Amino acid sequence: MAMSCDHPDLLPLEEALRRLWEALPAPALPEVRAERDDPAMDLAAMDGVALRASEGRAPRRILGTLFAGDDPAAYEVVPGTAVRIMTGAALPPGADAIVPVEALEPAGDAVRPNLVPVAGDHVRRRGHQAKAGELLLAGGSPVSAARLGLLAMAGLPLPPHARIRVAVASTGNELVAHPKPHQIRDSNGPMLAALARTLGAEAELRAALPDDPPTLAAALLNAGDIRILLTSGGVSMGDHDHLPAVLKDLGATILFHKIRLKPGKPMLAALLGDLLVLGLPGNPVSAYLNALLFLPQALARLEGRAAPAPWRRARLVAPVRHKGDRPLLHPCRLVEGRLQPLPGQGSADLITLAQADAFAWIDSPGQEAGAKVRYLLVV
Repeated sequence: MAMSCDHPDLLPLEEALRRLWEALPAPALPEVRAERDDPAMDLAAMDGVALRASEGRAPRRILGTLFAGDDPAAYEVVPGTAVRIMTGAALPPGADAIVPVEALEPAGDAVRPNLVPVAGDHVRRRGHQAKAGELLLAGGSPVSAARLGLLAMAGLPLPPHARIRVAVASTGNELVAHPKPHQIRDSNGPMLAALARTLGAEAELRAALPDDPPTLAAALLNAGDIRILLTSGGVSMGDHDHLPAVLKDLGATILFHKIRLKPGKPMLAALLGDLLVLGLPGNPVSAYLNALLFLPQALARLEGRAAPAPWRRARLVAPVRHKGDRPLLHPCRLVEGRLQPLPGQGSADLITLAQADAFAWIDSPGQEAGAKVRYLLVV
């Protein structure tokens, strides 16, 4: 993606996401080797009878039944006999094939196969999936549900799992509970806390912070037992936008400040010790979209999961014009799998945000009706 001539200092979204990902520590899974052969014995792959294939279609007397987990040594298949067996049960000594239930017919007090069995039929052979000591998963792999299952299968301890703790605090002297005409209520805080919970975090909504550097510094230094702090407001170019300077004064590492995106340009990410501060813009659409882009990335990294893939693709029902020099995320409704653009009123338009199902990525000078574009799903 080419950098903008008008904004050479702005970071492309993909680069900002990469910086965030690489700056955060990630737990990783240990090396996994097979504790024993998998399966550890020959197992039945279907319900039926276990028998000697060499006896062909001759009738067999039933010795008993084996279920998954039963000790197969309870029976020994000798000529003229068979054992009823359920899927997953270990084959008894002497048996080398399974004849499925549907391929059996009664023969007095015995059963007769209606086909000629072959040794190995419907048997999961010992070690078919893995041999004892075989490498099943390289060390350092990201966490996934299937990989945790693999650890359990190999008898390894599961890593502790706790939701990442996130605190949300809006900033601004204009935020009050009972606003006069020149003031507003804090809508960003509840919105962002709800989004963090939806994304799987343990979220705490804190009181809004005033536009006061000492108060901001105290809140950052006494953030408590959280891993991520989401703030909204205070990151742009106004006289009361103190957060970037306060973070620098405290010795934080600024990962990036300002990205090439509309809305959401003032976005800031910083590390203050182990605390990740995601400084979101104050306008609600900007705050929501930046949180939707960056918070899942941070949560996945800190939990040891693979990087999320948030983008989907669909066609536009109507054209979207865009004269700006930054990529535009435009609000849309999803109608029968297609994107219907909404007449958004800018980054302060919480009403349209609440009505939207998705935000389409629009490059300058825009996209025509029918164009296939990527989009973010509103959650």
